[in-house]
Amino acid sequence: MTPEDLATLHSLCFTTPRPWTAAEFADLLGSNGIILAGDRQGFILGRIAGPEAELLTIAVAPDARKAGIGRDLVGQYHTHASALGAEESFLEVAADNAPAIALYLASGYTQVGNRPRYYTTPDGQKRDALVFSRPLAT
Repeated sequence: MTPEDLATLHSLCFTTPRPWTAAEFADLLGSNGIILAGDRQGFILGRIAGPEAELLTIAVAPDARKAGIGRDLVGQYHTHASALGAEESFLEVAADNAPAIALYLASGYTQVGNRPRYYTTPDGQKRDALVFSRPLAT
């Protein structure tokens, strides 16, 4: 997928946090240790830094949700991160994003922190970010 493809799908899926631009995706894809899996139905993007992996974003097209795509993408991300030597994965999620939180809990993540007022909604309100982690060792 191109940075433009990623930005288009991301914009269909997010208002908080704000959708990422094609330029932001291009910058990330040019970095070392990037994990990208998926297609036009959905994608997951993460990065590796030493023994840690960070799940940066996941997006599933609205008309493709509830078909197991998100679960499959998280599994692919875990496999790639482990293969690259990561031992633990971290992520942040908006505290009011119940579907994503359910996906992460079902994927073995546990909440390890809270970032108060981390995200800003389009109307200027602040939302907490929950920090989750999961060991990647099998």
